[in-house]
Amino acid sequence: MRIALFTETFLPKVDGIVTRLRHTVDHLQRLGHTVMVFCPDGGLREHKGARVYGVKGFPLPLYPELKLAFPLPKVGKALERFRPDLIHVVNPAVLGLGGIYYAKALNVPLVASYHTHLPKYLEHYGLGVLEGVLWELLKLAHNQAAINLCTSTAMVQELTDHGIEHCCLWQRGVDTETFRPDLATAAMRDRLSGGKPTAPLLLYVGRLSAEKQIDRLRPILDANPEACLALVGDGPHRAELEQLFAGTQTQFIGYLHGEQLGAAYASADAFVFPSRTETLGLVLLEAMAAGCPVVAANSGGIPDIVSDGINGFLFDPEDEQGAIAAIQRLLANPAEREILRQAARQEAERWSWNAATRQLQDYYCEVLADGCLPLAA
Repeated sequence: MRIALFTETFLPKVDGIVTRLRHTVDHLQRLGHTVMVFCPDGGLREHKGARVYGVKGFPLPLYPELKLAFPLPKVGKALERFRPDLIHVVNPAVLGLGGIYYAKALNVPLVASYHTHLPKYLEHYGLGVLEGVLWELLKLAHNQAAINLCTSTAMVQELTDHGIEHCCLWQRGVDTETFRPDLATAAMRDRLSGGKPTAPLLLYVGRLSAEKQIDRLRPILDANPEACLALVGDGPHRAELEQLFAGTQTQFIGYLHGEQLGAAYASADAFVFPSRTETLGLVLLEAMAAGCPVVAANSGGIPDIVSDGINGFLFDPEDEQGAIAAIQRLLANPAEREILRQAARQEAERWSWNAATRQLQDYYCEVLADGCLPLAA
């Protein structure tokens, strides 16, 4: 089939959504489908055999790493030339609304997917009063689709509770070849710890942004002053975090990719993840694939991945002492930590990108077989 994918973010940006999309595009092409990606222009014109159509945009004021790209008429003309059998919009916000419009105009079935929990982000940018309005806008957009895919059971339930229809689970996926335990190295541990490789080493990977609540890691370091923390990634909140963590053994590593990122996961003693806004938390699966025990907030899609006391620890996101206690238990018990490492890897091995993409293919086929069109068509 011919699939047009509309997304508000794509390569060269680095985040969990882009990771899922680039693997999805790769595996859809391997399965014999033809994919065309419509996204904000990042200079890329092709990915794994799929054409990438970049739309000029401008940085989002509150989040410069994201670009707002508007679906100008030339997008519609490119789509008409592509002749899609199906349009899939990812987190429709600006460019994705064009995908919804053209699905109606071209009488093409529409699939939507939800990856970023935007209503919960608002409170971290002083806009919590708009949460109800945003849910209404999301409902209006997503209810044009024949099916709405969510990446965790918690998000299926939450979207359904807010009136979004036809919600289904799109299973998680992880690259267990790039992320694996044997990538651990003394050199990477030395780098992440700032030259203190024998000290307990905590790791965070992801955007350095307000909604990730990285500031909640500071009390953990205060309670464990011998521990080192490595923050891998970058983002708009970095300067504030550098001030907040001044005086602690915290290293700002910047972005790592491929096996270097795998080595970072594998070399740490624990992966700490305080965010309460995750629809899934792909970095958790990557850490687990590398055999790194996870300590994470019991919120959003995270409990779908982490089984408390089996392959990691969950803590109440409102309880600061719970996170501290979980870290201290993990660091104080090397034998238990090793058991968690093995269980984390075993859990990750259950989820491949091939299986996740075959499930997506089945959803596409179901929509096409049913002749499902956008509800307002």
